[in-house]
Amino acid sequence: MIKVLVVDDQILVRAGLAALLRAAPGLDVVGEAATGEEAIDQAAAARPDIILMDIRMPGMNGVTATEHILAAQLDPRPRVLILTTFDLDKYVYHALRIGASGFLLKDTPPERLIAAVHTVAAGDMLFAPSVTRRLIEAYTSRTDPPGAPRSPALHALTAREVEVLKLVGRALSNAEIATRLRVSEATVKTHLNRTMTKLNLSSRAQIVALAYESGLIVPGRENSAPS
Repeated sequence: MIKVLVVDDQILVRAGLAALLRAAPGLDVVGEAATGEEAIDQAAAARPDIILMDIRMPGMNGVTATEHILAAQLDPRPRVLILTTFDLDKYVYHALRIGASGFLLKDTPPERLIAAVHTVAAGDMLFAPSVTRRLIEAYTSRTDPPGAPRSPALHALTAREVEVLKLVGRALSNAEIATRLRVSEATVKTHLNRTMTKLNLSSRAQIVALAYESGLIVPGRENSAPS
């Protein structure tokens, strides 16, 4: 059973989401919160697997609440799925950088929302297509010159770890990466765990952010992986 915490300052939205999730097989709503502060307290008390987090709330916003929750080193560590009304939201990139596991628009159809919860619970990231497009557009507008230096931290990675990092950065799942590299999923997980340890990252979302930040992935262009 996947335990879910629903966070939204609008009571009708929050109640609707909670009712939808309670009616879905395999999901258990273990709490509801109306503010970022309540979300932090509920996460510590209920230990949810997934948190549906409204990004814009009075007082503490969903990004700040997410940062506090993920920094608390809860066991198990919850995965945060951000809900936003806007596909171009100033908070989206920061939420990605601190470790949110995905983003959905609030007008996402119910069946896709339920599927998203299962996807994130399984350890994969999930992005609404329009959010992904906006994120890539933001990087496309960067003025860094071609061949700009990559993060020094990347030099600690092996060639295969860089390959895996690139493919995670392109939002491929472990199974898709294994197929692309012709290795087992266990091997992919090993490379991924080593990469995250070396770079001091705690989520796949942070890998995506680093892949773009460092110039390892150039939006709009397929990057050849090292041999």
